[in-house]
Amino acid sequence: MTSPRIVCMGEPLIEFNQVDDSGRYLFGHGGDTSNCAIAAARAGAEVGYFTALGEDEFGDSIARLWAENNVDASRVLRKAEAHTGVYFVSHGEKGHVFSYLREGSAASRVTPADLPRDYIAKADILHMSGISMAISSSAADAVLEAISVARENDTLVSFDTNLRLKLWPLERARAMIGAAMAMTDIALPGLEDAEQLTGLSDPDAIADHYLKDGAKVVALTLGAEGCLIATQDERRKVPGIRVNAVDATGAGDTFDGNFLAEYLRTQDPFKAARYANAAAALSTQGFGAVAPMPMRDAVLKALEGEAAA
Repeated sequence: MTSPRIVCMGEPLIEFNQVDDSGRYLFGHGGDTSNCAIAAARAGAEVGYFTALGEDEFGDSIARLWAENNVDASRVLRKAEAHTGVYFVSHGEKGHVFSYLREGSAASRVTPADLPRDYIAKADILHMSGISMAISSSAADAVLEAISVARENDTLVSFDTNLRLKLWPLERARAMIGAAMAMTDIALPGLEDAEQLTGLSDPDAIADHYLKDGAKVVALTLGAEGCLIATQDERRKVPGIRVNAVDATGAGDTFDGNFLAEYLRTQDPFKAARYANAAAALSTQGFGAVAPMPMRDAVLKALEGEAAA
């Protein structure tokens, strides 16, 4: 693959996900934009990824994962002086809780000078997130520079707010994510994130906020209620499908990847949202961020079942 249609950028992570109260954790993989890349690839899109990994077994494991899922990693850097990031997921009454071991990681050391500019320029969509910026000042600079490269070359910019206040204070997050969202074509905020970032609580008001910033499409995710899709000309709430959820760790990332893949396929954000809602719901039926992500056939089957019900 020389020029994938979707290029994602950020930090992949090794995941240890709590499976019961005895202290057992399931080994897996995570990192929001890496999850998005895999989800999009499983939906049939041509996808590439840019980051830096440590020259360690965890980095090798992530590289194998991308290869197994047809995600192009030809531009990924390997750094002998830095480690690959790790996180733990625990589950409680308030949902899942993340604990990170990522300070000084290889991905956090990426700078604007490291960017694969031609790779970004040839893509149809560049996807990043608030976490892509939050891991370090140099990473934040790299994200803003990548957006500039994309805009100069008519590559659409996709951005998920993905607010993680364990990584940076709210005021800095508002400033940096706000700067990125003001240059974003496809805005992918979650409701809870958007409430904290904008001070707004009404979904329509949040959609209006990001449309005024310049987004062509706003896909505001609403959890089990589906999502609100808004463009300059139309808006609709697109419902999700009902499943027996056990772990929502990668659901938002699954939504992002499937939305972008289907949007490229159809150029219709409402159809893309219906497809992405179903994929995200299916991904909550197993533990871990990546393992439960569905393939395209499973999503289409679930949508057929909903239509027949």
